[in-house]
Amino acid sequence: MNRIQKFFTQIKGLLVHRFFQVLLFIILGLFAYGLMFSNVKPERVQVELFKPAEQTIRSTKTVEDTYKTEQEKEEISKQVADVYSLKKEYAKNKVDLISSIFDSAIEVNKETDPDEDHKEGEDKKELVKTDAQKVSILKEKLTDEVNKNIEESVFQALVQADEDELKIAKDSTITAVNNVMSSRIAASDVENAKKKVVEELGYMSISGDMKKASTSLARTAIIQNVFFDKDKTEEQRRKAVESVEPIRILQGQIIVEENQLVDRDVYRQLELAGFLNTESTIYPYIGLLLFIFLTFAAYYYYFYYSISKKDNKYNQLLIFSLVFILSMATMKTVSILADLKNSNLEYIFPGAMAAMLIKILLNDKLAVAMIILLGSYGTIIFNGDTPGNLDFSMGLYIIFGGLTAIIILSRPNFKSKVLVAGLLLALINMAFVFSLIFIMDSHYTRMEYLYYAAAAMGSGVGSAVLTMGLLPFFEAGFGILSSIKLIELANPNHPLLRRILIEAPGTYHHSVMVANLAESACEAIGSNGLLARVGSYYHDIGKTKRPHFFIENQMNEENPHDRLQPETSRDIIIAHAVDGGEMLRSHKFPKEIVDIAEQHHGTTLLKFFYHKAKKQDEATLEAAYRYPGPRAIMKEVAVIGIADSVEAAVRSMKHPTPDKIEELVSFIIQDRISDGQFDECDITMRELSIVKHSLCESLNGIFHSRIEYPEPDKLGQKVKE
Repeated sequence: MNRIQKFFTQIKGLLVHRFFQVLLFIILGLFAYGLMFSNVKPERVQVELFKPAEQTIRSTKTVEDTYKTEQEKEEISKQVADVYSLKKEYAKNKVDLISSIFDSAIEVNKETDPDEDHKEGEDKKELVKTDAQKVSILKEKLTDEVNKNIEESVFQALVQADEDELKIAKDSTITAVNNVMSSRIAASDVENAKKKVVEELGYMSISGDMKKASTSLARTAIIQNVFFDKDKTEEQRRKAVESVEPIRILQGQIIVEENQLVDRDVYRQLELAGFLNTESTIYPYIGLLLFIFLTFAAYYYYFYYSISKKDNKYNQLLIFSLVFILSMATMKTVSILADLKNSNLEYIFPGAMAAMLIKILLNDKLAVAMIILLGSYGTIIFNGDTPGNLDFSMGLYIIFGGLTAIIILSRPNFKSKVLVAGLLLALINMAFVFSLIFIMDSHYTRMEYLYYAAAAMGSGVGSAVLTMGLLPFFEAGFGILSSIKLIELANPNHPLLRRILIEAPGTYHHSVMVANLAESACEAIGSNGLLARVGSYYHDIGKTKRPHFFIENQMNEENPHDRLQPETSRDIIIAHAVDGGEMLRSHKFPKEIVDIAEQHHGTTLLKFFYHKAKKQDEATLEAAYRYPGPRAIMKEVAVIGIADSVEAAVRSMKHPTPDKIEELVSFIIQDRISDGQFDECDITMRELSIVKHSLCESLNGIFHSRIEYPEPDKLGQKVKE
């Protein structure tokens, strides 16, 4: 394991240089490209016309079937009926013509009949015209076209009738013609329309000749008034054709099934879908390359600009990369197995494993980033080797499962219970898969439902098992102190904790009190509260070598330091920090816990023994009575150091009050600031103020003044009174 850790340390050393950071992302991108290459590679099939297909072929993209679309348009165009327009002006023209004929007849009769107002002596015989002459005059008033269509008998009847009879005939004829011509009359309907107008005129109360004349004129006036409208017909056909939706071969649609005969239509569809295209296209490869570039560019930007060196960015980058490679390789393996088995085995993919590992080893933000990246790539890898197809349901499944795992592990009850979290995730995964099935309205047999449920639950449990199996590798290889490791060390049954409890019970109680104070204060400033708690448990482990030389373990016994020289007492007290570090190292404790044991006193001065020595020898050097350090580097160490001093000081107070506690805490923090104990730590003054407030609040809760109740006999006496 040391070799592995050494190897990763060398890699992290290279990642300090920007060139190697970029190179790592390029390698990751090429790795992802290699895994997804086959999923976008255009598919070619071997088929022969008029022979059975060797396999079922589905379209890999949506493409318009132009041939069938044109066929549909032609069919729709043929179904559009011809448009015939009504010429309304024809009725008016014929009515006007009938009216003018009758008016002309009335006028001729007036001009040719004797007038009683003529001058005396005028020869009346010259005014009287014969019927033939009247007809001739009437024809002159009409056009040749009109005259040609009117029978001679009609003219005779018109010139022989009187004015009243002509007016009655005129009105009746106009009404009948107008009524009939107002309706639509096609060429085939003309004869029926003429019969109708004859029927309407049959009820006129005029002479027979005049009735015949009116009927003849009316029949002549009835003509076709509905004609084929080419422009409107073409317009209707154009609209009908435009309303036709393009007929498409849909992505995933079965073009031909196995053993189905490949006729010309099927062959044409295969050609349209690109299965018979011998020319290669580079667009899918360019698209995949661009997609990978965009995702990794975003992640490079995040790692380079959003994570500081103090957050151990190179460690985070390397862990992120390894988990990504492992997850992608697993994803591709599962997809290949799913294709070979021709089943939905992909739901067993343990995608949440990546989220769990990153959540436990690094942080929530990177865990979310990882699962989004895997979900995006999963839409391509789980497309069933169908180029152009993106399985968004699988992408959602991966992202949902990963986010759920992050949320579950964020709850205090599940931080150390990865397997329990996996079981809960298994149930949630199963519910999510069923929700997808129901949304898509898919119908399966009972066995198929059980299969889906088993796959989804296997994903959840598998994620937890793999996480537990891989955690020790990452913890050892990168020297990472995970929350699970911390909770394991916090177990009261841990051998070292039991040793403290048995050999130095006062120190054990003190450590628990410090742990409570430090955890609350660290959480208040956003630091690792769990690390502070566990570190506090072990920070005084060195005292177990000489427990009775520390006041909390003396239990009202004689203080051995009263009989010792200040130099000896100094060496014993200072040794507990050094001894603690050595003991923790020998038990393979994480570096962070060792640092807490060695650094929690920093280089502070043992004031009591220094002043005692000073009284004996004025030449005593202050540096000789300081802890060797080093001073606190992590915020958690700084907070534990303050909490350690504060707890011991407040415990020694006879009557602690909130004001006294606040004054004491302020003094201790200010004394450490003045002494330069935080010079190597990036804790801010604002954070120290928050720590002070948190410590005071916790101490007031622990050392609050008890209410003094009256003694029972006095209380009884008061009741009697």
